Amino acid sequence: MAVRIYVDQGHNPGNIECGASGNGVVESEVTYWVGIYLAGFLYADQRFEVKVSRPFPDTVLGYDQASSLRARVDEANAWPADYFVSIHVNSNPNPAINGSEVYVYRENSTAYDLGVNVLESIVDLVGTRYNQVRTNPSLYVLRRTSMPAILVELAYLSNLQDAEKLLNDQYLFAFSIYIGILNYLGYSYDPFPDADGIGKRVHFSCIKVEFLLTVECKRLQGK
Repeated sequence: MAVRIYVDQGHNPGNIECGASGNGVVESEVTYWVGIYLAGFLYADQRFEVKVSRPFPDTVLGYDQASSLRARVDEANAWPADYFVSIHVNSNPNPAINGSEVYVYRENSTAYDLGVNVLESIVDLVGTRYNQVRTNPSLYVLRRTSMPAILVELAYLSNLQDAEKLLNDQYLFAFSIYIGILNYLGYSYDPFPDADGIGKRVHFSCIKVEFLLTVECKRLQGK
């Protein structure tokens, strides 16, 4: 049976729970695209089923922070997902602070182990600083989901070097999360599955999934 992954792209476009911005980086835009790219990898892998919280760039969930968070959690619980991966971008008044971190509800848990694998993969492939897997039971998406949940802070948009990665390496961030999920589950990575050509995934290529707009697929291909 396929593993169900719910990919939550943190925040909304516009003015409703829109997240952080700075150094040319808008959190809701980065999380949207990293989530779409991650969903593409998962969708093309027959071992997974995937849903995203924001299937289109203009998707807005809820009318304020509380209702936006509730909508994401309710959809994941109703599906139901096996794992919940929430994608975010960090910010700090101190521009020297940098790196990636993952938040979970508690230590000694399935989510913690998943978080370690995902964080190690991001640091290894993207080259960000390792900021540990941390617990934060106050986060709504961690305490109200009925499945193991992690919240991934990709990097700090307030740091110039991290901001550059967030702008230029969104596909690599997504791929590293995908590899981290594979590592946690003990799955191998095969860049050329499906000899019949159905759902074929090629490493760092553009993947058209059911919710990815054709125009954006062409953009990824450089057309």
